[in-house]
Amino acid sequence: MTKSKNAIIVTLIVNIVLPYVVYTLLLPHTSSLVALSAAAIVPLIDTVYSLIHTRKVDMFSGFIFLGLVLGIAAVLLGGDERFILLRESYVTGIMGLVFLGSLLAARPLIFYFAERFAGRDPEMHDKWNRLPAYRQTFRRMTAVWGVALLLEACVKVGLVYTLSIPAFLAVSPFATYGILALTIWWNVTYVKRVKREAALNRK
Repeated sequence: MTKSKNAIIVTLIVNIVLPYVVYTLLLPHTSSLVALSAAAIVPLIDTVYSLIHTRKVDMFSGFIFLGLVLGIAAVLLGGDERFILLRESYVTGIMGLVFLGSLLAARPLIFYFAERFAGRDPEMHDKWNRLPAYRQTFRRMTAVWGVALLLEACVKVGLVYTLSIPAFLAVSPFATYGILALTIWWNVTYVKRVKREAALNRK
């Protein structure tokens, strides 16, 4: 359990906290493009290290890196004021499509995220191979997150082209954090219910 918690903490620090810190520290002194590029180096290094160390691509680090690369591409595209306001949501929408597209793969994206947080527990692969309900759980979570990310992007696109810019800036954070909070709440509740049902079946 301690090993799993340590793996989660290290993963979040390396792939989320450090890129954010790098971006935040550099942004006042350089362009958004340079700051994003520097931030992208952190998860890229983690992905390369994982590839060398385990000979497997770290899907979580790769996902974070892809998001930063898409952010760089959005900066390069430029655009009018409303497009700039939606850059993050365009990235979010693409990431939602990545989640949904992974449902066609051998294992969906959420499985690899959970594997990274669990410290690459071999039992996960054993359960995946043996238990249809286990596979369904990960596919359902992946589908819900994909739809939620797409919904957030679509809602913000609708808002930015129907509201004034000041009104959009006031309302859009509630839309973003509201959708994410509901999705996280559903995910936590769903996992607890699945674990509870699994425990009852073992009795």
